[in-house]
Amino acid sequence: MKKTLLLIAVMLAAVMAQAQSKVYFTRDISPEGLVKIYKALGVEATGRVAVKISTGEGGNNHYLKPTLIRNLVDEVNGTIVECCTAYGGSRQDVKKHWQTIHEHGFDSIFAVDIMDEYDQMRIPIQDKKHLKYDIVGGHLANYDFMINLAHFKGHAMGGFGGVLKNASIGVASTAGKAYIHSAGKTDDPELTWTKEYIAAGPTQDLFLESMAAAAQAVHNYMGGRVLYINVMNNMSVDCDCDGSPEAPMLKDMGILASLDPVAVDQACLDKVFNYKGRPGDDNKPLIERINRQHGTYITDYAEKIGLGSKTYILIDIDKK
Repeated sequence: MKKTLLLIAVMLAAVMAQAQSKVYFTRDISPEGLVKIYKALGVEATGRVAVKISTGEGGNNHYLKPTLIRNLVDEVNGTIVECCTAYGGSRQDVKKHWQTIHEHGFDSIFAVDIMDEYDQMRIPIQDKKHLKYDIVGGHLANYDFMINLAHFKGHAMGGFGGVLKNASIGVASTAGKAYIHSAGKTDDPELTWTKEYIAAGPTQDLFLESMAAAAQAVHNYMGGRVLYINVMNNMSVDCDCDGSPEAPMLKDMGILASLDPVAVDQACLDKVFNYKGRPGDDNKPLIERINRQHGTYITDYAEKIGLGSKTYILIDIDKK
């Protein structure tokens, strides 16, 4: 009997181990560190490669700098891709967005593509609980592979922003962003932000569920040909979309990468929540922002709909 139970336990452990996603980690936040963690994933980005980042709102200085990401973009011969925002500011208008891209130094180093500059398109969505489709920049069709290169930090509405937000809100066109934020009620950004609509709009969890569904739509559209990287630096409670962000209270942690978007966002959340903060290096503000918006629910729901797994193995490539 004991042997039988032991055998069952071993078999269950083997199954669980197979279900665990690999998340790679380095403390080296540098151009070389980014290339190293990309290579650790063991999958080559081939064909026409889109590198999805946030180019940062005008006035924000926390976005991933061109000098940091240059080696990785060159390594994969990638194109920086973005979409316009849905809340005004310096990136909703295409002309202003190009000006912001220029001011932040991206177009002087890389090929840059605002994917919804001229058109948008609807792509199929697997989880139709709230959305009937996902509305993305039309130029997404021009790419064979994507590197989702996200800056992990807080976010006023999502609680935090990582690869799931970068895939969903980030790849969505202006109309698509409104559609996700309203959980499928409207694709009109002007309507989405009215006080009356916000008061009668979707609950926070429905918004997070819509983000997870949209992230899955992009992953599926690319045929799974996506690498997910989170850079944990300049971790303000505010997003790169905020023109006047709060100063980061938490020190830089490193870079995490995976083929599984749920696992890599969950690993970053675990690092923040399990960190032993101290004066001058405080994780509490970011935790409070995430909890206020029930931000951790997005990984719960993304796992539920089959986008990835919250169970992961963390592989420290600095120790190899």
